[in-house]
Formats: sequence, C-alpha cells, structure tokens
Amino acid sequence: MDPVRTGLEALATDPAVVGDRSWALLANHAAVSADLKHARTLLTEALPGRLIRLLAPEHGIDGIAQDMEAVADDSERTDGIPVCSLYGTDAASLEPRSEHLDDVRVVVVDLPDIGSRHYTFAATMDATMAACEPRRIEVVVLDRPNPIGGVLREGGRVQRGYESFVSRLPVPARHGLTLGELALLLQRERYPGLELSVVACDGWRRSHWWSETGLPWVPPSPNMPTLETATLYPGLCLIEATTLSEGRGTTRPFHLVGAPWIDAQELVNRLRSTATGGAAFRAARFRPAFGKHEGAVCSGVDVHVINRSELRPVELGLRLLQTIHDLDPPSFEWRHEPYEFVSEVPAIDLLTGSSAARTCIESGERLEPLLERWREDVNEFEAGLDGILLYQKL
Repeated sequence: MDPVRTGLEALATDPAVVGDRSWALLANHAAVSADLKHARTLLTEALPGRLIRLLAPEHGIDGIAQDMEAVADDSERTDGIPVCSLYGTDAASLEPRSEHLDDVRVVVVDLPDIGSRHYTFAATMDATMAACEPRRIEVVVLDRPNPIGGVLREGGRVQRGYESFVSRLPVPARHGLTLGELALLLQRERYPGLELSVVACDGWRRSHWWSETGLPWVPPSPNMPTLETATLYPGLCLIEATTLSEGRGTTRPFHLVGAPWIDAQELVNRLRSTATGGAAFRAARFRPAFGKHEGAVCSGVDVHVINRSELRPVELGLRLLQTIHDLDPPSFEWRHEPYEFVSEVPAIDLLTGSSAARTCIESGERLEPLLERWREDVNEFEAGLDGILLYQKL
C-alpha cells in the first residue's frame, strides 16, 4: 500500500485553512512528516511570518521531561517564538492561560496520539478547545492514524466525580479514534460554538496499525519507545496506580512489571492460566535506573505481544493487577502520592473511571461482570459515533 498522507502534509501543501491569520502551534517533537520534517518547519515555510507562539503538552516541546514532570515556559528560543507550557506545577497549568492566546486567531494542533484515554495529549487538546471557544479562535487539527488501530475498543465510561487529566475525555480507555475524530466528538458534546477544522489523513483505514501506514515511528514521549509499547499501554498504564514498577527506568517500560517482593515464576505461572490471549509472559528480574524502586532489583514479568489483534490490553492490565494482588495482598499497595494533581481520589479510580475495578480487585471478586458492563459501555459509545468517524474500516 502507498504511505499514508497525514494532515500535516496536507496542510503544508494547501495552507488555505489558516490563510493569512496569525496562528499558534500545539505540537511536540514527534509531529513530523513522512520524511521526518517537523510540523513547525513545514508550516512556517507554507505560512511564513505568521506563527507567533508554540504550545507544548506534557513532556515538553522536545519530549524530554519524564511523566508528571513540570515543564516551564521557554521565552528564550533563539528565533524569538515563545514556547508556552501546558503542563506545569498544578492543575491550573494544564489549561492555556489568557496570554498564551493573545493575538492568536488559529491554533493548529498536531499531537501524535496513541489511542488511549490515559495518554494526556488529547486532554491537552480538549483544554485548548475549551479556551479557544469563548475567544472565537479557530482550532485546526492535523489528523494522524491511531497507531493501535481504529476498530477495537475497551474500558468503561468515566463516572461523575472521577474526572481528571487522565480521565477528562468521554471515551473508553482504548477508544479507537483519531485525534481529529476526538476533536469532532468534543465539539459536538462540549464546544458547539467552537470553529473547528480537521485536516484528515489520506489512505488510512480503521483496520490499519501504525506499522501498516509506511510512516516512521517517533516515540511521542520518553517511555513510549515502540508500537508494541503503545499496544500494551491502555492496560499496562494501570500499574502506575500502584507501588509496583511499570518498567520506567528500564528499556522495557510498560512491558516489565514487578517489585522486590514478587515471586516471578509463580506470577508467570498464574498469568499463563488466567490472562487473556494475544500476550506471552516471561519471568524477569530488572533494576530501574529511575522511578519506582530506583536502584533495587525487582522480580516480576516481561509482557510480550504475540497477537495484537487478539490482545485486549485493558483486560490484561486488570488481570495482571488482580493476579499480583492475590500473590501477597499485604505487600500489594495502591499509589499513595497525588496522581496528575489529584490527591483525594485513588489513581486507579482515575485511570479506570470509577471505583469498580479497585473494589473488585480488593475484594477478590471475579472480573467478568465488570468487564461485561464495560463492554456494554463500549456498545453505547459506538452507537453514538454517527457523524464522527472520518475513516472506513477496510
């Protein structure tokens, strides 16, 4: 198949949707074309002299900062275009400030996403849309393929009281939408007065994974090195809600899961008899160079994707948590520290959208009833996507 043409390349070829208006770019280092030219380079060539501000999501404009690490504004760029951080030291810093949008008539968004509600880039887009609507600033989203495909969806809806930066979007944990489709959904449900344009991809179908697009993979954040990592992330991200290491500080983030107290072989034996299809498990020992259990030898599991079409990562993540909990309940602990600036709600509840998963794991209940309720949530979500989907399945 021919390589997919992204919304970035389409706008660079025909920039009329922005025209002669002043604009800001919400992007990071991974916003590149098929030949690895950055959005800023391509678009300033197509729209010379009109870019007045850069807006940066979590991890910063260059993708350097680690998870939940505050990023400061950068007003000292050598070319004089300021970089405004949308991930700072408190919850208020996640929203564009008024001065970030001064004199801006269009915000162009090019944020390579990975198809998970937990991943914060789409939440940053949502916050930007909210800020632009009352100021009558148009938002132009340059669409890209969903790396893990646009067919499979998993996870329950976010219940009231459990909203946060990782549960801000009204979508399943694995949502199967592109960033442009998410923007259309948000406009319909939250920002009907917002002027929105989506520059669609050409040549992408919902059944295509990133490896089938012909596009290069640029890690969109420091702990998202490969497509396989992104495939596991919608479920393995749940490990962040515990004191277990999720593999940060190793070369296998969101593959390696463990802690010093775990019996690795017993864990793998149990996973092989209870976990869902599409994954294989290896007993592993590892030592994180940073993050949880920094410098300590952890025992646990290395998760491998063997059939990505069969894999249900959210279910896998829940079964992994339940299995590790049941190995040694007194040693298993949920995260104690604030998570994405929220301290009053457990991180696992924020990630899953309610307290149901945590209660199920703590009480030893079977996961099947919860997973069935979540499948019903997905069915209801899919029934409401008329007019939102931009791409065909086949």
